[in-house]
Amino acid sequence: MIRLTRLNGKQITINALLIETIEETPDTMITLVTGKKIMVLEKVDDTVAMVQRFLQSVGLVGSTIKSLDSEGS
Repeated sequence: MIRLTRLNGKQITINALLIETIEETPDTMITLVTGKKIMVLEKVDDTVAMVQRFLQSVGLVGSTIKSLDSEGS
């Protein structure tokens, strides 16, 4: 779960596993796999970082991600 801020300033906790897309429109819009859309104050990069930290904390993503360029070296 990640904690974000709605446009009205109220906190919301979202199940990060249900996020389908995150886009800047210019506010950050999160679309869940259910089709529900949520606008938040946090920037896209910050939101993605929160999701990555959550996924790492539950063991779904490794702590480092190798780029495709460095794999062949």
